[in-house]
Amino acid sequence: MTWRMPSETEPQERVWMAFPPLGASMTATADDAHEARTAWTAVAHAIAEFEPVTMVVDPADRDVARHYLSPDVDVVEAPLDDAWMRDIGPTFVLDENDRLGAVDWTFNGWGQQEWATWDRDRSIGAAVTRWSGAQPVPSSMVNEGGGIQVDGHGTVLVTETVQLDPLRNPGLDAAGVEAELARTIGAEHVVWLPRGLTRDSAKFGTKGHVDIVAALPAPGVALVHSQRDRSHPDHEVTAEILKVLSDSRDRSGAPWRIVEVPAPTVLRDEEGWVDYSYINHLVVNGGVIACGFDDPHDALARDILSSVYPGRRVVTVDARQIFARGGGIHCITQHQPRGRI
Repeated sequence: MTWRMPSETEPQERVWMAFPPLGASMTATADDAHEARTAWTAVAHAIAEFEPVTMVVDPADRDVARHYLSPDVDVVEAPLDDAWMRDIGPTFVLDENDRLGAVDWTFNGWGQQEWATWDRDRSIGAAVTRWSGAQPVPSSMVNEGGGIQVDGHGTVLVTETVQLDPLRNPGLDAAGVEAELARTIGAEHVVWLPRGLTRDSAKFGTKGHVDIVAALPAPGVALVHSQRDRSHPDHEVTAEILKVLSDSRDRSGAPWRIVEVPAPTVLRDEEGWVDYSYINHLVVNGGVIACGFDDPHDALARDILSSVYPGRRVVTVDARQIFARGGGIHCITQHQPRGRI
């Protein structure tokens, strides 16, 4: 059986999310939890305008979740440590007959981060697989959905700091990672980016997820985060990523058409350099759920996303409270492609 991870632009069945549980690293207090839950809920309601949404809720939060969520959002229950569904959930794939599969990566708290717990989260991939009706595709490789970006035609973007992290995969080299990506998601051509953004490499980051720096909206097209302000350390990071992509090719051997997406104008928050990025958006049926930052560049980013996803309505949702906790809209969602069960 051959599996293929489709592009987000292909038809979707639904989107999966997780409701932020009280006491997680990002919801230590009741006020923190309320801010996170309000932000996650806004994303869920925006998606529900386009397609079904299923929210995984910790049993302890059953009643409070319904206070936030509209009846349009389906709810299932499972114990949670955190709420980053892109990473704790499965990566959905299709076989040659469009049968739905789900890759259940091994999850170890983004490379055994000292602040992370994952005894509960490491079971979410299998639970979502079961609820979806997909055929399980187990993998012993430590990986997260935010660590891969695909074009649906065999090309995948990854970062050296994630898949080759010695606290994730100490026994795997690049060839081993590529072989497992070929087996699980049908990757025929792997483009290795050197690292992710600065904030994402700090204490509460993922050590460099690709889905905050680059996306593949269509074959041969690369959307790339571009920090134009030289005072921000991501100016150097994004210049390096742009150079690697300029020197590489897609699976067909063609050079990339690179579309730069300028970073928001804000550079810092109370914790330091921000990693605000418009790249961390979610494509849904007929639409795009985009990150907003109440920033002058929000409108520019919306125009760029509209141009690379023609025919889709771009909806901007304030993502500042999500980014304050370590990710964006793409990070808290996991799309399920339409396939046979």
